[in-house]
Amino acid sequence: MVSPLLANVYLHYVLDLWVNQWRGRHAAGDVIAVRYADDFVMGFQHRHEAERFLADLKARVQQFGLGLHPVKTRLIEFGRFADQNRRRREGRKPETFDFLGFTHACARKHANGRYTVRRRSTKKRLRAKLAAVKQALRRRRHEPIQQQGAYLRSVVQGYLNYHAVPGNMPALQAFRRECVRHWLKAVRRRGQRHRMNWQRFRRWVDRLIPTPKILHPYPNERFFAKHPR
Repeated sequence: MVSPLLANVYLHYVLDLWVNQWRGRHAAGDVIAVRYADDFVMGFQHRHEAERFLADLKARVQQFGLGLHPVKTRLIEFGRFADQNRRRREGRKPETFDFLGFTHACARKHANGRYTVRRRSTKKRLRAKLAAVKQALRRRRHEPIQQQGAYLRSVVQGYLNYHAVPGNMPALQAFRRECVRHWLKAVRRRGQRHRMNWQRFRRWVDRLIPTPKILHPYPNERFFAKHPR
C-alpha cells in the first residue's frame, strides 16, 4: 500500500500537472479537480468533455503502470442543473457519490429551497467505526468508568471534528447514541450483581460525552472567506 505522501508526490506529476494541461487544450467549459492522495473527483460542465477526459485518463495512467478502480470510476450527472434536468426527465434525484468518508447528494435547503450539496457520513464507514468502538469498550470494561469515559470522549470528539458538516446532524446523533449504548452495555457486563441504571449512567454521559453540533461552515463560506470578491 502506497503512503499518502508518496501518492501525493507521484500523482502530482502523473495526474495534477496533466489535468491542468488537458484543461487548457481540450476543455471549453469549466473543469474542477479535487484530489486527496490517490482518491479524486472531477467535475465537468459538458458531458462530452467528461467522456473524452475519462478515455484520455485511462490511457494516461496505463503509461505509468496504473489503473482506475473499476467500481469507483464512473460518470454521473450531478449538480444544480443536473438536479433540475433529472427531476424533470425522470422524476428523481441524480445519483450520489462517496468521497473522503462522505456521501454527496443533490438536495434543497429547508430554509429557502435553494440547491445545495448534502454531505452525510458514509454508512459503511460509520458502521465500521462503531464496531471498532464496541470492541474497544469491551476490552476496557474493567477500567474505571471515568477512564472509559475519557476514551469515549476523545473518540466522539474526534469524529465530530471531521464529520460535523452542515446537513450531517442525523449521522452525528446516531454515532453518539450508539457509542453511549455500547458503553452502557460494556459497563453492565462487568458484574451481574450490580446493574448500572440509566439515570445514574446518564450523569456520566452528560458530563463526559460531547453533544453533536455543526463545527464547519458550508464550503462556499470558507472559500469566500479566503478569496473575498
